[in-house]
Amino acid sequence: MSLQKHLVIMVKVPQIGATKTRLAAGIGPLAAWRFYRNTTDQVIRRLGRHGLSSKWKIWLAVTPERLAANTRFWPVGVQWVGQGPGDLGQRMASSMLALPPGPVVLIGSDVPGIQPTHIASAFDALEYNDIVFGPAEDGGFWLVGLKRRPFMPGRLRPGLFRCVRWSSDQALEDTIAGLDPRYRVARISTLSDVDTAEDLRRWQQSQKK
Repeated sequence: MSLQKHLVIMVKVPQIGATKTRLAAGIGPLAAWRFYRNTTDQVIRRLGRHGLSSKWKIWLAVTPERLAANTRFWPVGVQWVGQGPGDLGQRMASSMLALPPGPVVLIGSDVPGIQPTHIASAFDALEYNDIVFGPAEDGGFWLVGLKRRPFMPGRLRPGLFRCVRWSSDQALEDTIAGLDPRYRVARISTLSDVDTAEDLRRWQQSQKK
């Protein structure tokens, strides 16, 4: 019997002025808020649409937790959990390692190009590898997945996402450098996340081709 596959989507409760602040610096707080709401909603629905529910279970890892329960933004039937305290790396690790048994893939919600085929490829890679990454064009990563069996959580926890220069072009390489070298690492497609106005412009232009 195969174990349940888990897809974690890291999300923020959309708030004008507090969501996508780097993007807001270039296009304004309201436009950044609209972009984040629309993209997050589309990604969640696209990856959870009919026919995929039997392939993986979706979890939303939400921050800030104090606002999460009082918003109607999340699609009905999608389970959410709090991200917990700490920096981005600590929150990602907590979200991935606390789930029930089975392979887990984690993504952000600000990558408009994510498709179900990308998630399926990541889970396929975990059949033969311990860790999988989806590299981002800026040097970070838009996806990370863990096989989590038979003993990975306890062995990974001390070094997972430590000493990573987040929001830099070294984020992916820093993360890989901190892993136990015995683990098999796979990479899937490179995609673009949208953090700045220039990122958004490039994404919009790519959709016109």
